[in-house]
Amino acid sequence: MRAETQNIVAEIEKSLELLAQRLNWETAEFRLEEFNARVEDPNLWDDPEAAQKLMRERQALVDSINTYKGIKQDLSDNIELIELGEMEEDAEVVKDAEESLKTLKDKAAEKELEALLDGEADANDTFLEINAGAGGTESCDWASMLARMYVRWAEKKGYKVELQSESAGDEAGIKSAAYKISGHNAYGWLKSESGVHRLVRISPYDSAAKRHTSFSSVWVYPVVDDNIEIEVNPADIRVDTYRSSGAGGQHVNTTDSAVRITHIPTGIVVTSSEKSQHQNRDIAMKALKSRLYQQELDRRHAEINAAHEAKGDAGWGNQIRSYVLQPYQMVKDLRTGHETSDTKGVLDGDLDGFMAATLAMNVSGKSRSEAQGED
Repeated sequence: MRAETQNIVAEIEKSLELLAQRLNWETAEFRLEEFNARVEDPNLWDDPEAAQKLMRERQALVDSINTYKGIKQDLSDNIELIELGEMEEDAEVVKDAEESLKTLKDKAAEKELEALLDGEADANDTFLEINAGAGGTESCDWASMLARMYVRWAEKKGYKVELQSESAGDEAGIKSAAYKISGHNAYGWLKSESGVHRLVRISPYDSAAKRHTSFSSVWVYPVVDDNIEIEVNPADIRVDTYRSSGAGGQHVNTTDSAVRITHIPTGIVVTSSEKSQHQNRDIAMKALKSRLYQQELDRRHAEINAAHEAKGDAGWGNQIRSYVLQPYQMVKDLRTGHETSDTKGVLDGDLDGFMAATLAMNVSGKSRSEAQGED
């Protein structure tokens, strides 16, 4: 077997080790038997919510077991094919198996990262807020570019995207926008995007064609289940209604039905501008509870809290990522060092590389050291 192929096999085996660790492989099938026994309980659906939760947990375990077994079997099959091809001097068989191993390495690495999305709320849907920084039209246009980028990313993932509220810029772009993005692990993937994003480009709004720097901030927090008890004292909130000022189209309201809720003790402000004021109040309260839940997560997880505290104002010194379109093409994450010259691809939603690098930095290193400590 060629040295390059041996390295690929070693990478797949490392991913399998981590998958086994996160799955607690020694007890996985025993736990599945327990789930199956509980599913057969005739009284299971007496409590539909508990039953649905049990079914989701069981299916997640089934998927994890099947993923681990599938990768392990594919690895074994392709190694055998390479050995057989080398024995029979069949270069075509060897080549096909080596190509399959390369594809399997990418799949194993992806599943390894997904396995690390095991935070308390990682599997949840997410709210995503974008706010233009100082800089007027330039920053508002940059905020709209970021909104488009994240919508494109979510659509590529097959996630559902719902615009919750939007405030148009005075001349172009948006001052702010809030989205709900629904899909498995939506929060787990997007949480690394919280922070200030910096754009450097030749301004299309500058007749002198000078280079401008713009900033916008991104805030991500999980959608919490109704079962999670977050108490909000009515005396601690102020509810205002107003006329929506969206950019146009179906998201504009012509009555004062939009709702803004301010949580006085924390200063958190959430908005919703759908058609019904009753619906907006419900959506805004859920968003508020999600924000309060995020604060609780921050308190429990110091590293998440530090990342959010470091976000600061949308300006110099606080950015997590730079998008340079002039005088050269480069997007670089300042936390991980991950970078690419494919600026068009990134702005079209190709963000997985940046998210994976941040996830690997924050979680994978810890997990690998834990794995080594058990050797």
